Amino acid sequence: MHEKESHLTWRYFTKFAGLEEEILQEENGLFEHYQFVADPGQEPMRIDKWLMHKIANASRTKIQAAIEVDFVLVNGKGVKSNYKIKAGDDVRIVLPEAPRDTEIYPENIPLDIVYEDASLLVVSKPAGMVVHPGFNNYTGTLVNALAYHFGNLPQKDASHRPGLVHRIDKDTSGLLVIAKTESALTHLAKQFYDHSIHRRYVALVWGEPDPESGTITGYLSRDPADRRRSKNFSDPEDGKMAITHYKTLEKYYFSALVECRLETGRTHQIRAQMASIGHPIFSDEMYGGKEIKKGSALPKFKQFIDNAFEMMPRQALHAAELGFIHPDTGQMVKFDAPLPDDFKNLLTKIRNYSGTDLKAK
Repeated sequence: MHEKESHLTWRYFTKFAGLEEEILQEENGLFEHYQFVADPGQEPMRIDKWLMHKIANASRTKIQAAIEVDFVLVNGKGVKSNYKIKAGDDVRIVLPEAPRDTEIYPENIPLDIVYEDASLLVVSKPAGMVVHPGFNNYTGTLVNALAYHFGNLPQKDASHRPGLVHRIDKDTSGLLVIAKTESALTHLAKQFYDHSIHRRYVALVWGEPDPESGTITGYLSRDPADRRRSKNFSDPEDGKMAITHYKTLEKYYFSALVECRLETGRTHQIRAQMASIGHPIFSDEMYGGKEIKKGSALPKFKQFIDNAFEMMPRQALHAAELGFIHPDTGQMVKFDAPLPDDFKNLLTKIRNYSGTDLKAK
């Protein structure tokens, strides 16, 4: 390890062990997660390529990111990605956090089940609930609740996400479909892959979009300046295609209620793309929505906004509708979830302030 790294605070983003969250912690020592010894007959091979075949769900990019910060040691020393493995090499993967038990433990957490049959169920996830276990969120997740209520559910791979076909952010509320059979999981996963799923979100954004409706097209990838965020790029080589259709439902001068229909489903898609056109989601700190973007400079207005943030400290985003072809019947089914209380109360406050008297969409 580099001497200068021994007492630094690590701030890095990794998908290395299937994690997709920022890790922020004091470096007081490293913990061994994997250990391999190259076979006696091992032919020379780049270490990043070699490790791809040793660790499930570890892409070359993930491995190279770990190598770059000396989390991959060969015979006790850090190496570069182009190091050639040879017979007898002792390879260890070390990370700042201690290895965790990856078993999914059932927890008796109530579920808001919108629909259920023998093949699938649709749940309305509350804001604040993480969908699946990950760094710093090993319990209290939707998956823990599913394990309690439904036992063993199918999973697409070895990522310990039984029943999950898709997910929404921790602080986004709304609908998710869960597969109860292998057949349903495969059928639904293909619909998501084909972008044929109907998904309608409701969001409160800063400012009034102009035009009132439109389509945001770009290529989403991790923001190089902050790996927790996604960024909307114009070059297809910089990310994956992302398409969001938006429509303004109500205007409040300094903000607007919009619906967003997803044609693709990328990480933080709505949050990143609405921010890219200058209309971040209200109270979304990660994408600039926790700052006053429009409105009055008077102290009274600032106090009003501060009170609104306290009322709804999470991003004002709700997965309101979900539609798909049912795996068994072949028929299109659609489900909806009303706005949760925090969102409804926020809209009431804003409507009263702006003089808008409209019912929640």
